[in-house]
Formats: sequence, structure tokens, C-alpha cells
Amino acid sequence: MNQSSKAKRRFTPIGIILTAAGVALFIYFVNRAGLGQIYDGVRRLGFGFILVIAIAGFRHVVRSAAWCLCMEAPYRLRFADALRARLMGDAIGNILPIGSFAVAEPSKPVLIRDRVPLIAGFSSFVIENIFYGFSVVIFVFAGMLALLLTFHLPKGLRIASFVTIGVIVALVAISLLLVRRQVRIVSAAAAFAHRHGVDPKWMDKTRLFEERVYGFYQRNARRFLPILFLEACFHIAGVLEIYVTLYFISPEQAPTFFTAFILESVNRIITMAFKFIPLRMGVDEAGTGKVSKILRFTEASGVTLAIVRKGRDLFWALIGIALLVHRGFSLRAIAEDSSSLMSESSVSDLRQRDELRLETLEPRLESD
Repeated sequence: MNQSSKAKRRFTPIGIILTAAGVALFIYFVNRAGLGQIYDGVRRLGFGFILVIAIAGFRHVVRSAAWCLCMEAPYRLRFADALRARLMGDAIGNILPIGSFAVAEPSKPVLIRDRVPLIAGFSSFVIENIFYGFSVVIFVFAGMLALLLTFHLPKGLRIASFVTIGVIVALVAISLLLVRRQVRIVSAAAAFAHRHGVDPKWMDKTRLFEERVYGFYQRNARRFLPILFLEACFHIAGVLEIYVTLYFISPEQAPTFFTAFILESVNRIITMAFKFIPLRMGVDEAGTGKVSKILRFTEASGVTLAIVRKGRDLFWALIGIALLVHRGFSLRAIAEDSSSLMSESSVSDLRQRDELRLETLEPRLESD
């Protein structure tokens, strides 16, 4: 039995248990908020759901555009290819239980392997996620700080907010230190794994991957602001989506962009922490419902907001599944490619191309 099949068998029971727990939690909070009130909220939303879907589509667009900017010459990632890969990868992550998470994110560069070499696609994908992670850290930090300074919180939530802020500050400090000193964490981990029997060809792959990530940091400073602007647009659109949803479903308490901003920052925490649960079943209703009450909305409004998000995710997941079927991809093939990344010959070929590109760039940089 190979390693991937062992991992699959190990994670499947956990996935079933967590998915079942999420469904039970979902049913509990729906009953607690009141099925009738939730139904009324969804009915009031009506055709406003089309606007919610459009805003969510815009969020996919800006992150796909950011991914394109993270691809270095001589390779080029077309926007249409990036958008398709993002929709298909998110469909895998949103629909399938834990275990698929290990496939869903790496699957995105796998799904463009017919356009660019796999390790080039993977490194650009990681670079985009670094920018995205940095933007999330700033966004969540601001949201938690606003929540602490503006509203009276229960003791448990106040402690959780302080812990979140502390973790964010620590992560930012450590990340900046690692990038500034270009610490080779992945290579060190690969070397450790090699000493314990892992295939030595991964050493070359990890070194090349780190060279491309740190090389992007050194060679493409002009792209930083456009990429960060696109990531900021992603978060602003999330705030707008919550504002629009609450505008329709909460007539008794009109939303403001400030309350929508806080709710979206909480949503980012829930999404990052519980990505492994399909559609964040149950935990989204619990967290959003509790914070909505603090922001003076009804708990039913918060639970309805979480359910509307699930409807939006399902819509775009169906689009992603349709694209997977249309292009003839199978989950098994994607999983195998995600675990292998590239062949040894591809790594050598890519390294030669990178060296050639650097040789052509150096005279240009010297003349500048």
C-alpha cells in the first residue's frame, strides 16, 4: 500500500466524523435561530442573491488576476486559465471532507500544468498565497481591534480576540524575519525527510521552489503594490457582500459598512481555521450568529447570513465541478499529480530556463 492510499484511509474516518459533527451543529443552530425566521430572511433576499453571487465572482476574479501577476517570465499564466483552476480547486475543497483539503489547494497549479511547468505554477501559487495571507493578517487584525474597542464582548470572546491579535503579531514578526533572512525552511524539512528515507529528488525540487519564491521577492518589487491592491479588493468585496446580504435580510437592524467589516473579519478567521470542514458546516452558523448578536443584529440574521454564504459557495462549486467534468479531470489523477509535483527531468529543464532568463536579465539590470 503506497503512502497516498494510507493517508486517504487515515483521513477518511476523521472527515466523516467532523462532517457529521458539522451537520449536527448546523441543525442545532438553525433550530435555535428559528427555521421560520431564517426562511423569511432568505425570502427577503430574493433576487438580491444574484448580486451576492456576482460579488463573490468578482472576488474570484481579483485573486486570479493576482495569481497571474505572481508568474515570472519566461512563463505566462493567462487570466482565463487561472480563473478556471481557482474555481475547480475551490470546488474540490468546498464539497469534499477533510483529506481533500490536502488535494484542493495544490490542485490549482496542477490544473494549469498543461499551460506552464507544474513547479512554476506551484511556486507562483504559493507566492500569491503569501500576499493573500499578509492581507488577511492585516484585515483580521483591524477587525478584531475594532471589535474590542467598539463593543462590549463576553469574557470568552474577548480572550479569543486578544489571543487572535497576539498570534497575528507573532506571525507577522516571524514571517518578516524569515523573508528578510531568506531562511530555507522547506529545504531543511526536505533534508530531514531525506535522512528518514524520502526520495532524494525532493531535495532538488524544494531548493528550486525556494529559489523561485525568494527570487520573486528580489526581482519583482514593482508588482507588490498591484498584487496587494488586488488582495485588498478581495476583502473589500467581502465587506460589500455582507452589507448587501444584511440589507435585504435584516430590516429591523440596518447594516453599516463598519459592522459588515467586523463580520467579514470574523468570517476570514472561520474560513481559515475550519477550511477542512465542507462549507464550514455548523461552525460558520455558530460564529456568525454569536458575533451578529454582539453587533445588535438578531441571531437569526447571523445564521441566515452564513446559510446565504453556503448557497453562494455551492453555486460557484457547481461551476467548478462543471469545468472539471468538461475538461475530463478526475480527482484521483489530480491527487496523484499534487503529490508528485514534477519529474526529475522537468526540474532540470526548469532550472536551465531560469538560469537562461537570469543571464538575459543581468546585462539589462547592469545597464539600468
